[in-house]
Amino acid sequence: MVDDLGAELGPDRTLLLVDDDEPFVKRLAKAMEKRGFQPETAESVAAGKAIAQSRPPAYAVIDLRLEDGNGLDVVEALRERRPDCRIVVLTGYGAIATAVAAVKIGATDYLSKPADANEITNALLARGESLPPPPENPMSADRVRWEHIQRVYEMCDRNVSETARRLNMHRRTLQRILAKRSPK
Repeated sequence: MVDDLGAELGPDRTLLLVDDDEPFVKRLAKAMEKRGFQPETAESVAAGKAIAQSRPPAYAVIDLRLEDGNGLDVVEALRERRPDCRIVVLTGYGAIATAVAAVKIGATDYLSKPADANEITNALLARGESLPPPPENPMSADRVRWEHIQRVYEMCDRNVSETARRLNMHRRTLQRILAKRSPK
């Protein structure tokens, strides 16, 4: 696979991965290394900005929400130091406003989690205005809804009443949804 991507990657294969989910960022680093990149990881905005200042990479994959701030700060730091850097912003909280903000300050693309290494590689290497092909196996609408509910539930420290309030739904309806298995 490295031979296939070698020409597309170019001579500088450095890749910065910024995400506070340590298991995810380690798996992604291994997967991207197999694709010919030279990954370096950071788990905070501060660490990401430090790498951007000292050794700005040719490619970057940055999570939007990090424990110590917003990933867009790292995007801005990268744009200042290396304007040609290809940046993909990842987020579990996809919204049009944040996608627009990310692209305005210099992100090349914006992907919602869970994104796999192939999707990320395609986004990093995409050139021109053509739309990427649709995913092979997209999540069903029921699964996307369930993932969103689970994310908000975890953000509310597994408090059903607070989660129901934030999702604007009845507490008992939420309890029934949480009691069921995840949809396919």
